[in-house]
Amino acid sequence: MKLKDALQIEKTIPNATPKFRFIDLFAGIGGMRIPFDELGGECVFSSEWDEFAKDTYELNFGHRPEGDITKIAARDIKDHDVLLGGFPCQAFSNAGLKRGFFDTRGTMFFEIQRILAEWRPKMFLLENVKQLRGHDKGRTLETILSILNGDAPPIPDDIPMSLEARKSLQKKLNYDVDFKVLSATEFGVPQRRERVYIVGFDRDHYGNVDASVVFANLEQREAVTRLSDALEPEGSNEVAKYTISDRLWEGLIRRMARHESKGNGFGHKVFGSNDGYCNTITSRYYKDGREILIDQSHMGLNPRRLTPRECARIQGFPDWFDLSACSDTQLYRQFGNSVSVPVIRSIATSMLKLSNRLEAGNNKVAVG
Repeated sequence: MKLKDALQIEKTIPNATPKFRFIDLFAGIGGMRIPFDELGGECVFSSEWDEFAKDTYELNFGHRPEGDITKIAARDIKDHDVLLGGFPCQAFSNAGLKRGFFDTRGTMFFEIQRILAEWRPKMFLLENVKQLRGHDKGRTLETILSILNGDAPPIPDDIPMSLEARKSLQKKLNYDVDFKVLSATEFGVPQRRERVYIVGFDRDHYGNVDASVVFANLEQREAVTRLSDALEPEGSNEVAKYTISDRLWEGLIRRMARHESKGNGFGHKVFGSNDGYCNTITSRYYKDGREILIDQSHMGLNPRRLTPRECARIQGFPDWFDLSACSDTQLYRQFGNSVSVPVIRSIATSMLKLSNRLEAGNNKVAVG
């Protein structure tokens, strides 16, 4: 699906008789839930700790997420068919210290695990940074997958987690699980953003199931990406205030030269509207925008930052998504921490198709 088509998808009107129920953990501003809403699902629980992200979420979806998931008992979450979780990635990312499970942010996976153990939803979709695949020579991801499929070895006592999460490890899960690293550019999104996606299907519900079919049958792919599809018109009033100052531009040039002389990897990057895609937007974008600057030299101007709306578009958020709840600074953080909606849309569609096929074969009630 071309980006322009994805941006024009209309907001879903809630169905009085939803096809399935899902929960949205580490919800951010709701990027993962948009496609599941579109497919007829009902979100029965969401959780997010950041108050500003909650503001944006509430404005767009009509209800405010609950707070810190570590303080919410699993039994207090409603029954659901699908669990969504873009669990915190800093513990595994290049930008962080890569401490994994020994970082409290890395242990948020065990909050997902305890909810799966309590409710045993039919399916789940998890998202994290690409670096999760190689963290601790692959052992971290191997441990996550083994917990999900029920083959996990004992988890060391020095891995910090809540008491409920520790107790729930005694309840063996039985999901068929697969993962894949996907780039947003494969789905028409003009941003070089690679993430690990993990899907799972409950064997106790579906019987014999092969989760890898989800990734084998992804649709809505688009080989051509164009940054111009996400940008406001040149010289428009919407972009004028985002031109960076002479002082900031000169500072970025000096810092680039200083780091290059030391052989370090540092840099701002200037993109033109004819480029196919830009760098990955991160939560630090609000600081100086150096990862993605838009060229304006042909107009005699310094480069400019992306506008918040352009950030939304390079993440594939439809244009109905309302940005008025927060400041630009908060919006930059929110979109830097969010997901590429078209990627989630393709995975969600494939998950529900596989579920329906399995349900029909088992003569059970279809999901979706």
